[in-house]
Amino acid sequence: VGAFAIAVWDPRNGSLLLARDRVGERPLFYVVRDKEVIFATEIAAIAQDDDLRLTPDREALDGYLRFGCFTAPESPFEEVRKVAPGETVTFDGEGLRRERYWRWAPTTTPKRAGSLDAFDRVFRRAVERQTDVDVDYGAFLSGGVDSSLVVAVLRSVRPDYPVRAYTLRFDEPSYDEGGFARQVAEQIGVESVEVWVRPEDIPENVALLVSTAGEPLGDPAWVPTSLLARRASQDVRVALVGEGGDEVFGGYPTYVGSILAEYYGRLPRPLRSLFHSVVRLLPTSDRKVTYGFLLKRFVTAAELDGWSRHRFWTSNVPPPMLERLGRSSRETEPEPGELLDLIQRNDLETTLAEGLLTKADRASMTWALELRSPFLDRDVLEFAAGLPSSQRVRRLTTKSFLKEYAMRYLPREIVYRTKRGLSVPLSSWLRGPLLEWARTRIESGRLQEVGIRQEVARELFEEHLAQRADHARALWTLIVLVEWLTWADGPKEAAR
Repeated sequence: VGAFAIAVWDPRNGSLLLARDRVGERPLFYVVRDKEVIFATEIAAIAQDDDLRLTPDREALDGYLRFGCFTAPESPFEEVRKVAPGETVTFDGEGLRRERYWRWAPTTTPKRAGSLDAFDRVFRRAVERQTDVDVDYGAFLSGGVDSSLVVAVLRSVRPDYPVRAYTLRFDEPSYDEGGFARQVAEQIGVESVEVWVRPEDIPENVALLVSTAGEPLGDPAWVPTSLLARRASQDVRVALVGEGGDEVFGGYPTYVGSILAEYYGRLPRPLRSLFHSVVRLLPTSDRKVTYGFLLKRFVTAAELDGWSRHRFWTSNVPPPMLERLGRSSRETEPEPGELLDLIQRNDLETTLAEGLLTKADRASMTWALELRSPFLDRDVLEFAAGLPSSQRVRRLTTKSFLKEYAMRYLPREIVYRTKRGLSVPLSSWLRGPLLEWARTRIESGRLQEVGIRQEVARELFEEHLAQRADHARALWTLIVLVEWLTWADGPKEAAR
């Protein structure tokens, strides 16, 4: 079974069961009121209950500020809870019971060297299953290895189907991957459809997405994904995507960073201090994921333990900035196991499930488009969990096994090009075409309502404008929170 959010009522014993799919492709929320349970796949739908009074959950909002999303069972409202990925929640005469029925567990799965031929059979079956539909389908194509591989295998298993691949474009060269996507489309033999994203698209679409979802999401790619889904929905009802490839096969730069940090920590302290001082002097750049940006993130958290270091690197608003804003960060304790296993599972269950997949679901379902990822097929997940760490991250190479497999379908320059990922030129947009829109949100006074220091938010904005630091991700997280707080004042009226 793939993506689902289901409710099952059993009249024989008066029990209600809520269940969410294994990796959280579909969200599911609920409210318990006396002996009544209200549930929906969107908070905005629950908020339509005229008798329900919802209160912003300040503690959960701290988690949102930190990572840009809400980890189950939390939601932005105290009264609303969320079913976790791979979880069932049962309501009966004995009360409420939460049970985990599935979990991606590389920490306990027996490891063995993966066979390319075996994985080819598994992955091709996954693509076949996810395109065994009675409606038109296509794919999202960024030109990165994950989406390119999905499209290439799709073309191989469905050679007679006229596949359309949908690609985002930006005027800013360092953010635009359209050339790579077009190269892949031409080589594979699929039609390429390009969707341009410009700053004037942002304000109206942020407000629309927040009011439709009923919650904030701190991923700047939320709007571009929605624009891509809107265009694709004119032609197809289902689109394959490459979500999950990084989490399950070890594709993020932070995984290599964790290995480098261990070597860095063995250097003499004076040498580390000198390196830190030099990195801090690197200029701020509006280009996409520069080495300067990565190095500054690296040295700021390199002295932490492996678990805390990874969570710092993946923060929208890092702990020191949270404290500066008057809020606190809650640090969780890792379970026993190899660090790479633990941080991959953390990313699968939080960043992916509650962030990227929630973004994809909200952005696409607004336009009645269903997104499906072959990398989240159960057989693919379990194959990846069985790979030894050396086949996931080998020295400075991420996704080493998947890239070796991708060479069967794609040119080397696509498989091994530097990872960029989908991101938005926010740094320059916030200093330029979005400046006044952003300023009105930051200075609106709404942040004070949930305990955030207004003057500090304004200071961060001014530091960004003066290019003393790149605070784009943190500022975006605050701006979307303001949009949500505005919606939360009157969701019933806004929805109408």
